[in-house]
Amino acid sequence: MSNLSPRRAAILSFIRERVMGHGQPPTLAEIAAACGLATRASARKHVLALAQAGLVEVAAGQARGIRPAGLPPRLGLMQVPVLGRVAAGAPIGADAGLADTLTLDGRLFSTAPDYLLRVQGDSMIEDGILDGDLVGVKRTPEAHDGQVVVARLDGELTIKRLSRAAGQLRLLPRNPAYAPIVVRAGQDFAVEGVFCGLVRQE
Repeated sequence: MSNLSPRRAAILSFIRERVMGHGQPPTLAEIAAACGLATRASARKHVLALAQAGLVEVAAGQARGIRPAGLPPRLGLMQVPVLGRVAAGAPIGADAGLADTLTLDGRLFSTAPDYLLRVQGDSMIEDGILDGDLVGVKRTPEAHDGQVVVARLDGELTIKRLSRAAGQLRLLPRNPAYAPIVVRAGQDFAVEGVFCGLVRQE
């Protein structure tokens, strides 16, 4: 970076910080605002110069398609799709459509997630899962007693702690304001996946 102007060095640093710190590349508008540029066009000019120098990669047609070039494999970056919402409260219907894709450091998760869901509600706050968080989910139909799971109950999704105690299947909130959900015989119930970490976007 020794041959870069101070402004382009600052832009490159900002792009790297946003990808590594927030899991999402910045838009041209965000680069312009953060780096004191008057317009998106000015930001684009600097980004294209960084791309010609081999320092960033630009994916055509994507608002968030600006990424640092040549990130070393040891950083364990992964692309994870964001799919709809999950309730931390009463179950809500799930929108399974692709909402976004984030580039994340694999070290954020205990196991590599297959997808992310945005939490709606506050029933899991004692487990550190807050309204608006993106939870990483490893797709599996099986879970152990005590694991935090994303479950489908009568066609709706919820995130809760699984309990199989005393022969009864329950979904336990981690907020005393909410009652456990008892899964009754005949209900359409399935474990969709297990919780493996979260991303909190400021």
